[in-house]
Amino acid sequence: MKAIQRLQEKWKVGPGQFWLVILTFALGGSLSGRLCSFLLKLVFLEKNWAFWLIYPLFLTILWPFSVIFVSFFTGQFRFFKGYLGRVGSRLLGSGVGGNDVAGTFAAPSTASAAPVHIAIFASGAGSNARKIIEYFEGGGARANGVSKGSGTLSTTAAPIKVSLIVCNVPGAGVLEIAKEKGIPTLMINKAEFAATGYVESLHNAEIQFIVLAGFLWKVPEVLVRAYPKGIINIHPALLPKYGGKGMYGSRVHEAVIAAGEKESGITIHWVNEHYDEGGIIFQATCSIDASDTAETLANKIHALEYAHFAPTIEKVLT
Repeated sequence: MKAIQRLQEKWKVGPGQFWLVILTFALGGSLSGRLCSFLLKLVFLEKNWAFWLIYPLFLTILWPFSVIFVSFFTGQFRFFKGYLGRVGSRLLGSGVGGNDVAGTFAAPSTASAAPVHIAIFASGAGSNARKIIEYFEGGGARANGVSKGSGTLSTTAAPIKVSLIVCNVPGAGVLEIAKEKGIPTLMINKAEFAATGYVESLHNAEIQFIVLAGFLWKVPEVLVRAYPKGIINIHPALLPKYGGKGMYGSRVHEAVIAAGEKESGITIHWVNEHYDEGGIIFQATCSIDASDTAETLANKIHALEYAHFAPTIEKVLT
């Protein structure tokens, strides 16, 4: 069972897609073996030493074509296109071959200038989502080689594109933003999200990185495993304080003010299977005045979010 889970993590697939991939491997291998035997019979080659010398060579050549052919029927063409590309790149020694998220995010080769496709998960109005979308529509900091933080973002880095909006609330404002911007949407329900994480749907949309921007559901372990170091969230407080289940929106600001804190801020962090416990990537602070209310503090926090979230995403990906 652990071996299967490790393979799912390595291939970044859910349980359903995993067995389809295995089926494709098996059928592709069987088909390539039959084709190889058929072609060798056509040249009337006996099963002597020459046969066993040529058979593995033919099998190696035919296998990828057979697997790709079968993948059309099992619905796994995109997976095997990427998989065979990575295998081919390793054999050629190029070190380039796909956009795996493992340990730390690995951006695509800049030689191909292929965009990094990200999905934004949101449950509400989508103000942060809009800022992120428009930031990358304008080319981000890289468009002018603008320095952000301790480093300068390269103008040759692969472009970043918001390619999917994932939402769990029908009628949420973020869906109107997606419609306005021409971005595909994926509506999700809680039961299936907990069971599958919609991993297969995300992979079919070629999503390589996930941004939580006001998304209120806990991310299931199956999705965390599929995107290790590939999901980030923004929290409207300075973690590890004022985080955890139920701590979102005005609840956070009310708790911060009630505790008599002198400052608050934002925390951008990696997502794991626990609420607000992933490693911290970036924090920014603002002061809390004696006259501040939850509403006025929220405005300060929003300003920090709009200023720092998209550039931090860019730095992580480049």
